[in-house]
Amino acid sequence: MTDVLYNPWPWYIAGPIIGLTVPALLLLGGKMFGVSSNLRHACAACNFGNVEFFNYDWKSAGKWNFTFLAGTVIGGFLAGSVFANPEPIALAQSTVTDLQQLGIRDFDGLVPAGLFSWDMLGTGVGLTVLVIGGFLVGFGARYAGGCTSGHAISGLSDLQIASLIAVVGFFIGGLIMTFWIYPIILG
Repeated sequence: MTDVLYNPWPWYIAGPIIGLTVPALLLLGGKMFGVSSNLRHACAACNFGNVEFFNYDWKSAGKWNFTFLAGTVIGGFLAGSVFANPEPIALAQSTVTDLQQLGIRDFDGLVPAGLFSWDMLGTGVGLTVLVIGGFLVGFGARYAGGCTSGHAISGLSDLQIASLIAVVGFFIGGLIMTFWIYPIILG
């Protein structure tokens, strides 16, 4: 039983579970799957001035989303510490070579320590990637009406054209970032 917790699940198990989550949530009370709605609920809870966008009953609308977010954080912590797989991540040699050309040398953890660490936060590259990038992701998710998982899982399964456009935009933006902007930042 513990092997199920310590090892990645194959796509034919994890995929259907994720795919069936959306219809189950809709059938069990019309809940939507996603995290970015919490940003709006948190601002509404803090009552920032008299901004019309934040004037709504966030307690009834946000209870499910805050519960989902708490479960995501707790689950991530448990997966990364209690049930962490001690084996290094299997990366393709071409990926390792590309990352080494960008100056990333340590591949022991879940993410490269040369890019995502407390030491990197104080550098120009760290501030650019973590702080500015994090702000842009959060702002973009709210501006697009949802995050990548919300649009790709919920929106596409609900056959929303706006979600299709958003997902295509996410992929184009990801490719631009990976092949043009990251090499400039990490230069």
